Amino acid sequence: MTDKIIVGSIGGAFGVQGEVRLKSYCADPEAIADYTPLTTEDGRAFNQIVLTGRMKNGFTARIDGVITKEDADALRNVSLYAARDMMPSLPDDEYYYADLIGLTVMDTGGATLGNVKNVIDHGAGDLLEVSIPGQSETVLLPFTQAAVPTIDLTAGRIIADPPDGLFAAT
Repeated sequence: MTDKIIVGSIGGAFGVQGEVRLKSYCADPEAIADYTPLTTEDGRAFNQIVLTGRMKNGFTARIDGVITKEDADALRNVSLYAARDMMPSLPDDEYYYADLIGLTVMDTGGATLGNVKNVIDHGAGDLLEVSIPGQSETVLLPFTQAAVPTIDLTAGRIIADPPDGLFAAT
């Protein structure tokens, strides 16, 4: 498990005064401002985030150190991470996406199907993107109780009961 959890991303500038468009991935979207300092993949830290307004799919915000439109545009599509110990504990049946990525996916008979490459939230239900050994294409496995009955973070594996034909034999 990683020591950082992705909590949002910056969509670029909002206006010309250094405000940014901010997308929150938090269950309570406004809580993103509570998890500071937020860091980027390259290690840059933002100690203060002030939400200044709401917009479709997110917020407008002021971030410390971002004072011009050019500063804000330079952060377009940058992911923001919070320290895991700042995040709330989850119930037993909920998981941070970061904890699922990399897990081995096995079928109910114990055969390895692949590894979780990504978790995709398209609004109608989450999907696990599973990379298959020896193949360049991935398989999208519905992240439902029926298709994914067991997740064992300690063992680093997911037991899946995928729909028939989803993982076709090669």
